Amino acid sequence: MTLDQRNLPFEEPPRDQIPGISAMHVSAMDTMDIDEVWVGAGMKQLILRTVGRKSGKEHRVALPYWVDGDGHHVVVASFAGAPQHPAWYLNLTDRDANPEVLVKEREESYWADPHVLDGVDYDTTWAALTTDRPYYRDYQTRCDRRIPLVRLVKVRPA
Repeated sequence: MTLDQRNLPFEEPPRDQIPGISAMHVSAMDTMDIDEVWVGAGMKQLILRTVGRKSGKEHRVALPYWVDGDGHHVVVASFAGAPQHPAWYLNLTDRDANPEVLVKEREESYWADPHVLDGVDYDTTWAALTTDRPYYRDYQTRCDRRIPLVRLVKVRPA
């Protein structure tokens, strides 16, 4: 059973500003240990590091996460309902470039095995997550793709 993880109301930025906002957020997360940086709209945040599937370069993005019933963190590849998947998601689905991903949270950093959810696992997780964060259902109405959910399973400390 999951905890109530409802978020506070927030103003959604224009989609074209999200990458720049994320970059500024990552920079702040690297240098500060305060709630205003690590908790946004009532949602805890993490930094997800992937390796570019084409470039081979490191990419880092700030993402809110939700905790499933087993205590694993789940991130949502919504990109505010954009028609295309976010680059971080496309990178982590390339298992040659990203057999594991690096996750940095306020309290710890660790390597994680990213599991893209499917089937009943997806349906059950989506239902629970969108009960807490219903705006994801709105994002889903904005695009034809199914918004991916990724469970980050801790492998070892970083």
